[in-house]
Amino acid sequence: MLTYILRRILLMIPVLVIVAIIIFGLIHITPGDPAAVMAGEDATASDVEEMRERLGLNEPIHIQFLEWFADAARLDFGDSIFLRQPVTEAMLERVQPTFLLTLYALTLAVLISVPAGVIAAVKRNSIVDRLLMVMSISGAAVPSFFFGIVLILLFAVVLGWLPSGGYTDINDDPVKHFKGMILPTFALGFSTAGLLSRMVRSTMLDVLKEDYVRTAYAKGLPNRHVVLGHALRNAMIPAMTVLGISLAGLLGGSVVIETVFSLPGMGRLVVQSISRRDFPVIQGVVLITALIQLVVMLLIDVLYVYVDPRVRYGSD
Repeated sequence: MLTYILRRILLMIPVLVIVAIIIFGLIHITPGDPAAVMAGEDATASDVEEMRERLGLNEPIHIQFLEWFADAARLDFGDSIFLRQPVTEAMLERVQPTFLLTLYALTLAVLISVPAGVIAAVKRNSIVDRLLMVMSISGAAVPSFFFGIVLILLFAVVLGWLPSGGYTDINDDPVKHFKGMILPTFALGFSTAGLLSRMVRSTMLDVLKEDYVRTAYAKGLPNRHVVLGHALRNAMIPAMTVLGISLAGLLGGSVVIETVFSLPGMGRLVVQSISRRDFPVIQGVVLITALIQLVVMLLIDVLYVYVDPRVRYGSD
């Protein structure tokens, strides 16, 4: 197991290099000059050139990349052009809203999708099954930003039960914090729940046809014990893979949701940085997001061993 984990960690390095090259290249071929934006509308050509020299934008692009990636390997992503502070510091200031929003949405998705998928599989082709699948398809089909706007109109504007946006630190006022996070959590987590519930239903249907499940029924075991104790554990293995992949969707969806609900997270920071051509911030956030996704997929692979005793990672 330790050998496998070390091998996976080493494989992360070329993946991160490829991600860094892609994002660095895409940003630098995008129209727009951050030096001209920072210098202002009234700046002369010499002012813009001086700003480019100060930012290091006059160097060859491969030199810029090597210098940036060498610093990024030490978690030093440079300084934000507009915020006038280190990118790492700017991300740390905004990581709490994004982390908690992703955590809440992921928890909500699991709490909805697992029971819904199991019930739909057990009651296959029934009215309950069809209703649950219609809801799951709707969740997967409706864009999260549109669902978020609908939630704001209904629960904030019409009913006035919940705030339409803003963020309260959980350490300052936990009640106000959770109240303000309800709508963005549902807006972001509902689509993921729809995808996961369909996956759980599909895998449960396959597992329920296995011989060991029929044997458990033949022994007279209660239906709940067979479904939850035997079938669900094996059915969760493919669902765990989808759950890990869904994390990338949640992190990407947080960019839009944070903008809709005015949450001061990393997603909103990226949106603002794109409009400002703040290259260091964009590169830093994207690279950290890729690293988080790789770590999550590694953790899921390790959890396979504990969920399914048949899975073993050898030292070869």
